[in-house]
Amino acid sequence: MIFRELNHGKCKTYLVGCEATHRAALVDPVRERSDRYLAVLAYRGLTLDYAIDTHTHADHRTAVFDLKDLAETRVVMHRQAPAPHVDLHVEDGQVLEVGKLRLTVLHTPGHTPDGICLLLEDRVFTGDTLLIRGTGRADFEGGDAGLQYDSITGKLFTLPDATLVFPAHDYRGNTSSTIGEEKRLNPRLANRSREEYVSIMANLGLPLPDKIQEVLQPNQTALEDDRIAFPSIAQLSEVRQLEPERVWAMIRSGPAHHLLDVREPAEYAGELGHVPGSVLIPLKDLAARAGELENAKGRSIVAICRAGVRSTTAAAILSSLGFDSVYNLKGGMLAWNERKLPVER
Repeated sequence: MIFRELNHGKCKTYLVGCEATHRAALVDPVRERSDRYLAVLAYRGLTLDYAIDTHTHADHRTAVFDLKDLAETRVVMHRQAPAPHVDLHVEDGQVLEVGKLRLTVLHTPGHTPDGICLLLEDRVFTGDTLLIRGTGRADFEGGDAGLQYDSITGKLFTLPDATLVFPAHDYRGNTSSTIGEEKRLNPRLANRSREEYVSIMANLGLPLPDKIQEVLQPNQTALEDDRIAFPSIAQLSEVRQLEPERVWAMIRSGPAHHLLDVREPAEYAGELGHVPGSVLIPLKDLAARAGELENAKGRSIVAICRAGVRSTTAAAILSSLGFDSVYNLKGGMLAWNERKLPVER
């Protein structure tokens, strides 16, 4: 096995490769280091099969979409990931083959809904689910400390104690730990009940990461476009959310609404389908094409995307443009399909 951590900083990016086949994967690549990753791959004669994000990052720009273009690799994230242009959506228990190596996906929500860890032989890449003597914060949108506790104790802590732990971040100069050490020494988890853990996480009082919107929104949308003025956190928090069943009831009640799908065209026609009667205007085109919605100003507009994240951004943008009755389909087409509501393709 070829194994290296490439950043040597607080944000960790791991290169794993198969010596026999010269196939490789990058775990949690950082955009500012893309040139370094490409140079290391070229120097070692490795072909990059996968660029993997263990979750949607809020403190740095991801490199997975750059690597998709530059290295012609496949982007891998969990099924709950909100961004478009993900080539492979994985689920719990799925195996990624990198030459003769096998990366097993563990779905570990809590820090984010799309959080995963990756088990590789004697080690596990824990993303921001489990850190060395800490855990990833659970106070972002979609975070859930109780789920995080369940993910750690029910999946990670069932691994052998000797399993090496390699997290996506470390702020104390550590490079690795083991599952056994974290069971015994992690102050948030050792001998803590679920209720105690939830209380600890609720009282951390951590400041938001610097430039969170400049980082999080592009990571969630895979867009970098100066024409898009991404809404503030306050604006996003004001967007009214509707459960799928409520939207379906609105559809059945009559035409006093406008269904706006803001995904990419391939997603609109893809495996999740689209809500019957919805109209497609991709998020990147929304501000420029808002005039097409003038006839909907007297009606309710429901924004729709894959996971309800991009559409929340779209709803906030429309509200700032003077549209009064704007809502978001909570959970997006993932939730819509889980409820087995009608779709068109």
